[in-house]
Amino acid sequence: MSSTLYRLGRAMAHARWKAVGVWALLLVVLGGLAVGLGGSFSSQFEIPGTQGQEGLDELADRFPQMSGTSGQLVFLSEDGTSIDDHEAQIDRVMDKAADVDGVEAAPSPFDENSPGTRNDGDTAIIGTVQLSGSPGGFADGALEKLQKISDDGNSGGLRVELGGQILQSSDIPMGSSEIIGLLAALIILAVTFRSVVPAFVPIVSAVVGVGVSMLAVMALSAGMEIPSVTISLGAMLGLAVGIDYALFILSRHRGQLKRGMDVVESIGEAIATSGSAVIFAGLTVVIALVGLFVTRIPFLTIMGIAAAATVALSVVVALTLLPAIMGLLGENLRPRRVRRLMAENGGALPEPEQPEEGEEGKGEGKGSAAKRAGGSRWVRIVTKVPALTIILVILVVGSLAIPIKDLRLGLPDLGTEKPDTQARQTYDLVADEFGAGYNGPLLVTADIINSDDPLGVVDDLKKRIGDLPDVEEIQLATPNEGADMAVVVVIPEGSQTDESTSDLVRTLRSDSSTWEKDLDISDVRVTGQTAVAIDITDRLSEALLPFAVFVVGLSLILLMVVFRSIWVPIKASLGYLLSVGAAFGVVSMVFEYGWGNEALDIHVVGPVIAFMPIMCMGVLFGLAMDYEVFLVSRMREEYVRTGDAHGAIERGFSASAPVVIAAALIMFSVFASFVPGGAYMLQPIAVALAVGVLVDAFVVRMTLVPAVLALLGRYAWWLPKWLERLLPVVDTEGEGLGAVLEHRRWTEEHGDMALRMEDTIVPLVGEPGVLGPLTGAVDPGALLVARSADDAARETFLDLVSGRIAPTSGVFAVHDRLSPADTGAIQARVHRIGPGEDVAGRIAQISPRRAAREIVVIDLVTDLAHASVITQGRAVRTLEELMRQGVAVVTGSRVDLGLETSQPEQTVVDALEDPSRHVALRVHRSASRTSVSATSSHSDSTPVVEGAHA
Repeated sequence: MSSTLYRLGRAMAHARWKAVGVWALLLVVLGGLAVGLGGSFSSQFEIPGTQGQEGLDELADRFPQMSGTSGQLVFLSEDGTSIDDHEAQIDRVMDKAADVDGVEAAPSPFDENSPGTRNDGDTAIIGTVQLSGSPGGFADGALEKLQKISDDGNSGGLRVELGGQILQSSDIPMGSSEIIGLLAALIILAVTFRSVVPAFVPIVSAVVGVGVSMLAVMALSAGMEIPSVTISLGAMLGLAVGIDYALFILSRHRGQLKRGMDVVESIGEAIATSGSAVIFAGLTVVIALVGLFVTRIPFLTIMGIAAAATVALSVVVALTLLPAIMGLLGENLRPRRVRRLMAENGGALPEPEQPEEGEEGKGEGKGSAAKRAGGSRWVRIVTKVPALTIILVILVVGSLAIPIKDLRLGLPDLGTEKPDTQARQTYDLVADEFGAGYNGPLLVTADIINSDDPLGVVDDLKKRIGDLPDVEEIQLATPNEGADMAVVVVIPEGSQTDESTSDLVRTLRSDSSTWEKDLDISDVRVTGQTAVAIDITDRLSEALLPFAVFVVGLSLILLMVVFRSIWVPIKASLGYLLSVGAAFGVVSMVFEYGWGNEALDIHVVGPVIAFMPIMCMGVLFGLAMDYEVFLVSRMREEYVRTGDAHGAIERGFSASAPVVIAAALIMFSVFASFVPGGAYMLQPIAVALAVGVLVDAFVVRMTLVPAVLALLGRYAWWLPKWLERLLPVVDTEGEGLGAVLEHRRWTEEHGDMALRMEDTIVPLVGEPGVLGPLTGAVDPGALLVARSADDAARETFLDLVSGRIAPTSGVFAVHDRLSPADTGAIQARVHRIGPGEDVAGRIAQISPRRAAREIVVIDLVTDLAHASVITQGRAVRTLEELMRQGVAVVTGSRVDLGLETSQPEQTVVDALEDPSRHVALRVHRSASRTSVSATSSHSDSTPVVEGAHA
């Protein structure tokens, strides 16, 4: 991966204007689609297969007047008279509402068949308005017309307020506070880099990534139902991770520029090293978010996929647009003092004056030294008595987690809207005048087709429900027009989010089987938006434990792969759980206890959005693993290099801590900016993520982790041998870059070679033993015949060249691609023609325009000779034309003696216009040794590949 990222970084730096242009064009195109398609977001949450959702679907089919979305027109007498004195005025308002396009029903609240709810003083009454569709999908202008009718009705001592679920907002909840978060991030970056110009680079990169992803989501909303909170959640995550990922790469680039490295070379190495870690970090977040599918809740899965796509796009932007921007800025990103020194010394940085650390000006070294000294002091303090540090951290973070016991979950109703909105004011009016339950009625449906007395059955069902505890009133009980379905509108005593309402739903469902038997009815269901919200909350609560197991299990596996250790992953996972506990505990303090509500501009005290825990667990998992990788990988690197377990902690911490501190502060700033003035659905998530990041970075990763590693010593890096063999090797810090740079230097000295082997050892195919070490090189445009009567040795060499097997040690390269890191790229460049295949036909299919760095492997030279004979040499001449374009041809011969003993090989050489292209490689082995040599057919045994052990 390092080699691919290195080339990608250099390519983007060279093609910087093209890369910027592509991203700009993508923004324009997606912006046009988003505006042109005119999509809208949904504020409704549904779970197919739940009783509540099935009931709503059945209502839409059999009782459409009760389906759709319910609204309220609340009438209040303000002149001291009875509400009945305003009957004529109220009826006129309801008649006008019934005429609005999209309104299914708006009966008079004085109708005997569907009377409206009155308050105890007879000074207020509720009229019901039923609209087809869901919020965001009503007929054009319907809400505006109803609002005007309501406003016009305010006269003659009568107050009219429009409310209900029809006012549930589906707008994108974005505000100016996000700009404050970006400004805070800009300040932190400017302090980190000690310069303003580089501080803007991560901001621009992140904004472009978020812009592309959000516009794509807006365009997709025209064809699929996407929750409105998705856009804000994606923006929040995209900005946070986008800035952080760009920061990690840009910090590496700036550090290399300080040492005098060439700009383009530095960009390539920064992408290859920090870019590798960014890919891993982004992958952990993406996997955790996509893992939300375990909840089996479609809207949450969509939110997770959209957020995961935003994070993935942030990674792509960091690997493509960021290097292009760094290439455009060029020398402007190099610290001023270093630029001046290089200008004074002919473009090279004098070794004695090369600054060790720092950014710009005379204070650079001092500032950086102060950071290192501060980091060293801190890590010495926390590792001096590691057991004490561990106990203190557990006690402090554990105390923050205690309020979790009081955390309640639910879905937002109109009571969570801002106090100055029409929806919230009407909600409060209904709660004050009638009771909290009137804002969240329950619907009980039943199939009564078997009854010969529909009205009597409905009355019996109404009475049984009305006798239950926690029932305030039966607002309506009626059969549908076909008299085959009954609907009972139940007003609970509590609001939608009260525990008593949830208890009532469970009681209604548990008693339904008895009613079905006693009343000869069937399919009794408890439904309505309140019941659906309770179903969703219950489903999310049930999914919390499986998702936690999924996330923690995933973290153990991923970190074992990265750190080759048992204890580091266990410690990381337990630390993650501490961070999650602290985050949820603080959320409970703010939203359940009301601590700091006013300062944070949070206008509700009560249950938080039900998907907050599961969403935050996924996101915090990814972010926690980011900090774990960036901090601990540097410590592991130092331990592997020196074997000094304690010293590795201090050196690794001091080197990584400044960037991690800046990254965590930026994350915190972005998340925190979504709290004041944000949508109530998003506020608990933002609080949890802000607190979680702060605790995880500063308390868990920078305090607990060094203490645990110090306590474990060298055992922290222990991994059983059998497990190490099972785990794949992942290059998260660009360790493979050294091999890429070494091969690049070798190529600059020796020229580009089609094949390069240096002490290459490869296992034999199908037999025990190895082939190698192989050393030598083959020019582009050469025809190499591997001669051997030993099938295993010959096939092993051909498979090595084809990328089908990888060497276990040494260097093996096909042009600029190294094995095993670039095995896929090598395979993509090889045309393998097996025994018995149509050689002439396969050769003819190879395009000369794309053949510059490709390899043609023909298993048997006899097949090539046969193709030459039947085409009168045309096949070999076509192959030679490819060789002139740089294609190397490798074929195998079962004859391991000279050219004069192999008629097929001689036939091929005779057909070549330039026989000097022919090179022979003899591969054979004895009991103790495989000897490999190659000679040109027109020279004196000049070896190009030598020596191999069996």
